[in-house]
Amino acid sequence: MLRIGIYIFDQVEVLDFAGPFEVFTTATRVFLKHEKGTNAPFEVVTIARTKAAIRARAGLVIAPDFTIDNHPKLDALLIPGGVVDEELKSQALCEWIQTVVPTTKLSASICTGAFLLARAGLLEGKKATTHWEDIDDLKAMFPNTNVVENVRWVDEGHIVTSAGISAGIDMSLHLVRRLVDNDLAEKTARQLEFDWTQNG
Repeated sequence: MLRIGIYIFDQVEVLDFAGPFEVFTTATRVFLKHEKGTNAPFEVVTIARTKAAIRARAGLVIAPDFTIDNHPKLDALLIPGGVVDEELKSQALCEWIQTVVPTTKLSASICTGAFLLARAGLLEGKKATTHWEDIDDLKAMFPNTNVVENVRWVDEGHIVTSAGISAGIDMSLHLVRRLVDNDLAEKTARQLEFDWTQNG
């Protein structure tokens, strides 16, 4: 079983984290339906800086499962976007990302979550993408990152970044394909009734 950690924070974009959450939990449900008696492929947990309730964009309130100080070992870390200004100021968060990402099988960002990976120095010399509205800011703030436009996601091996909001679903299905197989990714997309863009 692979443990997927999703970092959440005040003003996180709802679909940025809820889309990937739905993909991985649905993939588990689909897998267990077809592979009875086997272990679940994924466990999904949410992580925040503290245990305080998170208020996402538009007011949705979420209770994180763990904090950056007490979470279990992760096989993959997903960093969604939203309003990331306060997150970019947190040295503790930056250091946590720098510590956790190298221990994962892969890590990924959705939308402006790419800014947090870049702030941690993890997009240096790499291709990356973000929401179309934030492309110019990512280029300006992190000139050593090769920012790519007009793609749904960019796979650089250990680091994967996606464009905005719904693109995180496309990318998460791609990650299911990488971590398990294409068959499960396609079955998950069908269960979600989602028109999966399979190429970044």
